[in-house]
This record gives sequence, C-alpha cells and structure tokens, in this order.
Amino acid sequence: MIQTTRAKPSWLRSIGIGIAVSALTAIVMVALLKAGVSPFPKPPSLAFAETLLGRSLPLPVGLLFHTAYVTFWSVVFVRYFPRKTLLTALGLAAVLWAVILVVFFPVVGWGIAGLAISPKLIIASAVPHLLFGLLLWGLDRYLVKPSHA
Repeated sequence: MIQTTRAKPSWLRSIGIGIAVSALTAIVMVALLKAGVSPFPKPPSLAFAETLLGRSLPLPVGLLFHTAYVTFWSVVFVRYFPRKTLLTALGLAAVLWAVILVVFFPVVGWGIAGLAISPKLIIASAVPHLLFGLLLWGLDRYLVKPSHA
C-alpha cells in the first residue's frame, strides 16, 4: 500500500478563509454595536489599535487590526492544525477568547474579563469567538478545495 502525505492548503486559500471569517465576524460585531445591542464601548480591535498607537483612530483602522488578527489565526488553523474538526476550531476560539479576557481587555483598560466596563463583556466577547470557530471550521471544510492531479 502506498502511503501519501496530504499537501498543506495553499497560502491563498488559507488567507482567503481568514479574510472571509474576518469580514463576516466584523459585519456581525459592527451591526450589533451600531444597533446599540453590544455592551462594548467601542470595537475591541479599535480599542487595541488606539492603545497601541496612543491616539484616537477611525473605525477602518480597527477593522484592519481585526482582519490581520483573525486572518493570522485562520491561516494557523487551516495550514498547520493536523486535525481540523469542529471541536478543534472551537477549541482554538476558546483559547483566543481566554486570551482576550485575561490579556487584551486589561491592556486596553477594560480590566480582567472586561469587568471594569461590565460583566456583560464576558458573554459579549464569547459570541464572536464562537462565531469565529464555527465559520473557520465551516469555510475550511466546505469551501471548494482545489483538486490535485
């Protein structure tokens, strides 16, 4: 029996999935913020960009930070995770959510788990991470893969 190794997904496909996941999660998050449903004082990626650069910035800059972050982790998942199941995608999302709660929120001044703003930030930040995991798994699994000759 001949054993073959599976080729890693292409960079283009991996980055494309990342950008799609980024765009879809950003649409949901911005829509909830604009509708007044989101408890965030501003989009988290914008808060991070402003903290990093030390000044007020327009929303598109925050969206660029969001796109870079989501695309990076999507590429890591699509290209390098040996098991790309729904459970592993949700596991990655859960780990990233924990990092947001204990590292990112304190860095932007929202306190551990966002408690300096509201305990609602805990669940409000879980929702886009859950969506990230579901979209990442679904797009990787069901997006047409190039055939190998």
